[in-house]
Amino acid sequence: MVRLALFLAALATPAVAQEAERKPSHCLSIAQSAPGIDFVHKASFRDPVPQDRVRIHYIAHASFLIQAHSGTSAVTDFTGFIGNVDFLPDVVTMNHAHETHWTPFPDPGIPNVLPGWGEEHGAGIDHYLDLGDMVIRNVSTDIRSRYGAPAEPEGNSIFVFETAGLCIGHLGHLHHMPTDEQFAALGRVDVLLAPVDGGYTLPLPRMIETVKRLRSSIVIPMHWFGDGTLQSFLNAMEEEFAVVRTEDSALTVSLDTLPGQPTIMVLRPRWLREPE
Repeated sequence: MVRLALFLAALATPAVAQEAERKPSHCLSIAQSAPGIDFVHKASFRDPVPQDRVRIHYIAHASFLIQAHSGTSAVTDFTGFIGNVDFLPDVVTMNHAHETHWTPFPDPGIPNVLPGWGEEHGAGIDHYLDLGDMVIRNVSTDIRSRYGAPAEPEGNSIFVFETAGLCIGHLGHLHHMPTDEQFAALGRVDVLLAPVDGGYTLPLPRMIETVKRLRSSIVIPMHWFGDGTLQSFLNAMEEEFAVVRTEDSALTVSLDTLPGQPTIMVLRPRWLREPE
């Protein structure tokens, strides 16, 4: 297992001013890997995000806060609660395979609420939201039949967040391995947020196959229930992927400092809270 200390890199020198527009997306091309992870540190979600970087904070279960340099923010699999803080993200995404991945009553002050399902059963939905410095799009996936309920084609979504030249993919409550067409629609995923519960979503062998096929530079496990579940995933991956236990809830990453070897970054979930 590779220790975190081997991956800590010195802070980059201040970047020169850049245009306000978003960097060109690298999602649909194979990006050149550079050694080292930008930096990992204990940062408040209120702190500014450095230029050309994105901060990813693991909130709970399958919810992450994704923040761009400009201040644009998105929360995945939003349930209505992210912590006892006065904070509304610019975008929330939701999936409805289970109630712990969505809310029927999102705060009306949230400008963009993106459900991962369509208004009609099985119809699916297509999102492409361009906020200038962040693009959010989705790839629909199916919900399998459970507890007597009918299967729902295209009832969930994998959401992709493009910002700072990075592509961050959130697999959501994935019930089946993506098809070739869905893999193609996802394109290159630099940072993958993957559920590793071992059964509520994909069975562990199929999730491992999915993660290995995507071969993202950084994989962040989510939707795990206890260290035993998480460790089963790590044990199966560590021959091909480096494993770094950050012991923190957030990391800040940039395109030009993605690790050369695919790396699993273990974050610990933590509700948002005001800085002390």
